[in-house]
Amino acid sequence: MERSNKNPKMSTGEIEVVARKIEVLGKCKNVLPFEINTEQEVREDLRLEYRFLDLRNEKLHNNILLRSKILKTLRDKMDELGFTEIQTPILANSSPEGARDYLVPSRLNPGEFYALPQAPQQFKQLLMVSGFNKYYQIAPCFRDEDPRADRAPGEFYQLDYEMSFATQDDALKVMEEVVPYTFQKFTDWKVDEAPFVRIPYREAMEKYGIDKPDLRNPLIIQDVTKVFEKSEFKAFQGKTVKAIIVPNGAEQGRKFFDKMTDFAKSEEVGANGLAWAKLEKENGLTGGISKFITEEMKEILVKEFELEENGAIFFVADELSKVQKQAGLIRIELGKRLDLIEKNAYRFCFIVDFPMYELSDEGTIDFSHNPFSMPQGGLEALNTKDPLDILAYQYDLVCNGYEMASGAVRNHNPEIMVKAFEIAGYTEEDVKNRFGALYNAFQYGTPPHAGGAPGVDRMVMLIANSQNIREIIAFPKNKKARDVLMKAPSKVSDKQLKDVHIKLDIED
Repeated sequence: MERSNKNPKMSTGEIEVVARKIEVLGKCKNVLPFEINTEQEVREDLRLEYRFLDLRNEKLHNNILLRSKILKTLRDKMDELGFTEIQTPILANSSPEGARDYLVPSRLNPGEFYALPQAPQQFKQLLMVSGFNKYYQIAPCFRDEDPRADRAPGEFYQLDYEMSFATQDDALKVMEEVVPYTFQKFTDWKVDEAPFVRIPYREAMEKYGIDKPDLRNPLIIQDVTKVFEKSEFKAFQGKTVKAIIVPNGAEQGRKFFDKMTDFAKSEEVGANGLAWAKLEKENGLTGGISKFITEEMKEILVKEFELEENGAIFFVADELSKVQKQAGLIRIELGKRLDLIEKNAYRFCFIVDFPMYELSDEGTIDFSHNPFSMPQGGLEALNTKDPLDILAYQYDLVCNGYEMASGAVRNHNPEIMVKAFEIAGYTEEDVKNRFGALYNAFQYGTPPHAGGAPGVDRMVMLIANSQNIREIIAFPKNKKARDVLMKAPSKVSDKQLKDVHIKLDIED
């Protein structure tokens, strides 16, 4: 038969099919719950309820295929670096690692519970004691946390790795080898080459107001408290004052400054206000609080803080613990509204030197990061320093404003381990009861070890240039941590509850 209906504009335009027989292999309802390959907005819960149809969408389908390729690349690279893939248990014990545990009742052990692991932390350290010097796995982790656009509720995956006889530099080098290699393989965006810049935690909070700074944003927070210590502007008196200088910011109209002030006073930021001034060529300092800025103050801002002609300066004042975060959120918003964020680039940095401890909301000493980390200075630091001054060998990898990995040099000494937990309010008996396996294993010659764990879901989300982590997971939970496809969580029968020795005490 002569082919006469070629259509070069279609991907299948060179193919013609002549049907001699038609057999329906799978019937379909006449009306789909939503159009699949369309730009039309569809309610997310409806898409998730029919996820088996939603996954036919080309963009979403390709995201899942991309995830598969990235996982293979990660495994290949870790194998190349000499790591051994070892799986660790899912039914584990409860461990204080920063989030609520998911508990699983035991039928065979009435009144006792397993916990789904927040991370394979204790298991991978035990593997170091066992002589598996370079371990890794694509590890499922379970944390009962509220969902966000960049955080899947309930479960997530990380490239978990650990090495014996390793320093912090050794552990960071693994990330520098694996992460940019993976990004470069699947994107044509600019990717930072190793070595990545290292920023101490306290410096990050001072310059960016956050411990996961987006380095694509050129704006920097500066402390101008001393400049204004004698200021007549009441909002600055007795407060820590932070400033953000925006080159060419004076070009913005009054409406922009008013909207930024509204943002600063929003519930999200919580600032009392946002002060500002412009440095114009013709008129000098104008607008906002310019009348409270003396000529001497202006000269300092120009010479020491690089306020340039046609620039604008924004101020926020409060106590230190609040003002850093407020200024950080304002910096991010200024970068977005002024379109200052570098395009088509992945910018990486390590945040290092995290505090070992922090004050809890109740005013007690608590671990600020990973409780199994090695304090800098070891036992001497724990015995002689103010706990809030002790730093830890802990580090995060940050990409474009997202925390993409965490890790640490581990505490492998039982004496240091007991003292570290004692400062946080745990007795040696608590340590033995809650971390008995580690405590016992450390009595039998433990090599120094360190590791990390890049988040796989977040890595795929960034490479796919997606703004929503649910778009790179085949069967995700919704914003309320519900699986609307499988109807989970759900109620179970009285018999099932009886089997695991549980009685419910809830109101209908």
